[in-house]
Amino acid sequence: MAETSKADGGRLTTHVLDTATGKPAAGMSITLYHLESNARIHLKTVVTNADGRCDAPLLAGAEFRLGEYELVFAAGDYLRGQGTKLPEPAFLDSVPIRFGMAESVHYHVPLLISPYGYSTYRGS
Repeated sequence: MAETSKADGGRLTTHVLDTATGKPAAGMSITLYHLESNARIHLKTVVTNADGRCDAPLLAGAEFRLGEYELVFAAGDYLRGQGTKLPEPAFLDSVPIRFGMAESVHYHVPLLISPYGYSTYRGS
């Protein structure tokens, strides 16, 4: 079971870089879920700005809780919107990233995306 905390210093951020163009992935939809036992609880859906970032942290202050989470990046919709020709079904469409937050600190989960590959890491 996930431990919770109303940490003052904890926050979650993300950004997306389109590695095929070398530019920020503006206009990509990202959905955040909290994972509890067998439940996947929708917390919010946001869209990246011109810099490929969200206008505010995904979680911060009283919203920040320790535990397991999932970010789902709508990569296929973004790529199609950029005019990229994708096969049907696309190799990458929705890109889920599951991760845990065990401390009340800044967690940054970036996504580097192209039509046929992606990577992520714990950023700063």
